[in-house]
Amino acid sequence: MPIALAAMSHSPLLGRVDPGPDTTSAVESAFDSVRRFVKDFDPDLIVCFSPDHYNGFFYDLMPPFCVGYNAVSIGDYGSQAGPLDVPADTSRALAEYVLDQGVDLAVSLRMEIDHGAVQPLEIVYGSISAKPVIPVFVNSVAPPFVPLARVRALGAAIGRYFANTEQRVLFLASGGLSHDPPVPRLATASAEQREALLGGGRHLSPDARDERERRVIRAAHDFVAGKADIKELAPEWDERFLDIVAGGDLSSLDSWSPQWMTDVAGNSSHEIRTWVAAYAALAALGEYRVDFRFYRPIKEFLAGFAVTTAVLE
Repeated sequence: MPIALAAMSHSPLLGRVDPGPDTTSAVESAFDSVRRFVKDFDPDLIVCFSPDHYNGFFYDLMPPFCVGYNAVSIGDYGSQAGPLDVPADTSRALAEYVLDQGVDLAVSLRMEIDHGAVQPLEIVYGSISAKPVIPVFVNSVAPPFVPLARVRALGAAIGRYFANTEQRVLFLASGGLSHDPPVPRLATASAEQREALLGGGRHLSPDARDERERRVIRAAHDFVAGKADIKELAPEWDERFLDIVAGGDLSSLDSWSPQWMTDVAGNSSHEIRTWVAAYAALAALGEYRVDFRFYRPIKEFLAGFAVTTAVLE
């Protein structure tokens, strides 16, 4: 049962906003650590738990979880566009197993994914098609959110599916930690924004895509300058979360309500759901240890930025 885990924050601002040489060096060193870890483990298959930022999933139909039998990257923020190497038969068998375990799950035969899913693949491999990947979407941006106990149930079911595998499987989580980027909220959206959140933002024109990306870059500069109307990062909350996943008992997260998470750590703090799912998958297979941990609050990236790797004991 050769199983391992890597979890990492992502940011569309990587390479687009300069956080300074010290932070740049620290982040790149963390990336080098995870690259070495993944190279040494050499997975046959990656199960990628990731969010979406209203690029592939919209309020016209927003599932809490979805497994892709096929996936294509839209190439936002300069990320690599094109198809992933998704083993459709394995994805289908996994989805059917998870459903049989009592976890409600959607499936997609044509999943569109964004930088949230592909950035870790690019960081580790330099390519989104270097390894077979099963994409698992975990809604982390669009309220309402399922309780974290259900996210744990999803991860645990996925972990059990691979309990007897002979493949080398890497659970890869992408997202978080505390952050509050300028993503439109349905409750306060203008008519135009509401239409975009309902699906009108699918397949943006190049000009519209560029303007959306420039808006986020401007927000990062304003945040650093203390001018942005977004929530501050929450390093203590981030470190508390990292302590919990390192400790192995994820059940304590069940008391973390969505509203409390938003209030303390920002509207997009819910991306830790991808980490919860991945760590729950690993925990379902036995005790584990976190053998690498990096954390730094990086305002230029609009995120509490973390990288971890873990293996079964």
